[in-house]
Amino acid sequence: MTAELATDVVTWEVVRPGTMVVTMDRGPANALGIPLLDGLQAACDAAEAAGDIKVMVIRSAIEGFFAAGADIKHLGTINAESFTAYGNQMRAANDRIESASFISIAAVDGLALGGGMELAMACTFRVGGAKARYGLPEVNIGLIPGAGGTQRLPRLVGRGKALDIILTARQVPAAEAAEIGLVDRSTDGDVLEAALALADEFAGASLPAQLAGIRSVDAAYDLPFAEGARVEVEQEQGLFEHGEAAEGIDAFITKRKPNFA
Repeated sequence: MTAELATDVVTWEVVRPGTMVVTMDRGPANALGIPLLDGLQAACDAAEAAGDIKVMVIRSAIEGFFAAGADIKHLGTINAESFTAYGNQMRAANDRIESASFISIAAVDGLALGGGMELAMACTFRVGGAKARYGLPEVNIGLIPGAGGTQRLPRLVGRGKALDIILTARQVPAAEAAEIGLVDRSTDGDVLEAALALADEFAGASLPAQLAGIRSVDAAYDLPFAEGARVEVEQEQGLFEHGEAAEGIDAFITKRKPNFA
């Protein structure tokens, strides 16, 4: 295993070729204050600088918590201008993870609340443990999920379920999260091991093709059909002309394993 750089509350490590595990450790509950948000950005910097990271797994070192959400104590000390800046930092971290040059997996085995659930939803996939619970409790303090929660949640579970979760502020248990599609894989065992097993499933394919697949599927949610179909065509054509399609096609014809970057 190869250790990488670390911040005070976020560390990262390349645990196998192409797979980086990012660990959040800001006690007592991984509140998403500025230090943790900066740490997530630094982890993304490290992954991009490495140049060969295919999958990033984001996990927590704190028992019982993935991330408890925004730093409420911080919110109680700031004005409207600072509130905007803080919200922009939360959104920037989530948007960067969502649009990164790697696949991201949230390994959740505890509370993922508010901004913590929004962080998990920004990841490409979510792997949930038996102790995981998910919620967006912002209405209880007079706010709404403001770091992408109102946009990403309905895309995952539909409008009705999204409104149920947002307006009641209830916590969704692990079994229900799996049933409604909030999580992609569930495990009764070690959630990090399950997330790494999922990462291994991506290992043999072309990363540019996988990222093009993500962009094309996202277009199905964001654009009318005809425009989304054009994105699909552009992505496929780009892969054929500039991606790894030539290597993949030749490997198939010559009956060998492709040598993708």
